[in-house]
Amino acid sequence: MKKELHERQLQLEPGRRIRLEDFDPGRTDGFATKDDATEKLAADVEKLAALQDVFAADRRHALLIILQGGDTAGKDGVIAHVMSNVNPLGVNVTSFKTPSEEERLHGYLWRCTKALPERGHIGIFNRSYYEEVGIVRVHPELVAAEGLSKPGKRLWRERFEDMVAFERYLTRNGTVVLKIFLNLSKEEQRRRLLARTESPKKQWKLDAADLRERDSWDAYRSAYSEMLTHTNAPWAPWFVVPADHKWFARVAIAEIIVHRLRAMRLEYPSITDERRAFLSAARASLDSEK
Repeated sequence: MKKELHERQLQLEPGRRIRLEDFDPGRTDGFATKDDATEKLAADVEKLAALQDVFAADRRHALLIILQGGDTAGKDGVIAHVMSNVNPLGVNVTSFKTPSEEERLHGYLWRCTKALPERGHIGIFNRSYYEEVGIVRVHPELVAAEGLSKPGKRLWRERFEDMVAFERYLTRNGTVVLKIFLNLSKEEQRRRLLARTESPKKQWKLDAADLRERDSWDAYRSAYSEMLTHTNAPWAPWFVVPADHKWFARVAIAEIIVHRLRAMRLEYPSITDERRAFLSAARASLDSEK
């Protein structure tokens, strides 16, 4: 039986109050196993490659994909698997780590603004400016490092407003903003961290900070719930993707991206008479070389 995934079921409704505890991180919709999803993921990866080709030629839009989620949520794996067949020349991936001194001396949107994709390109943010209402909210001492005053409700409210306005600006100027939150359970994170202690291929990924951050699990979930509630705009909605099963997260995100690209009604540029004459002359010149 053909398995179906309806990506709109993962999209948050504007104006809805979000509580992450209401979302099941282990949900897999109509897919019972990884094997069930393999065929669909492969098909969507092929569709994505074809859509990217006309997207690059169309050049009316840019696509910004924002991946947010806690440690071990699977952001790197999503990028590797979902984007495995696209032309790398048309995709830019930016991972946002601890801000540098130069970045701290600018507004928090500055470093992300520099990495925005141009029209015809896909930009992927592995974490983003949403860290400024995530990790910075959980660890308010980081606000002082930015040279700002003591944080309070007003600061977070203003940042939510800034982010929504920034994305409105982007969409008005041709950038489609696709925001994906990878929703991972605490138990599944524990298993993934444990795997990093055992596998030689993963041991290098684990550090003490990963374990310390688990002590703030509830604070992060509260911060993420507020973030999703207050920045879920009609022009840049959030998708909450269950992440306990990596294979499901990947197939879900692949469908979301394919759906968004199709909605752009992309077209190859029309050929002008001048261009047609050039092509005819080029063909004649090349044929004459036989």
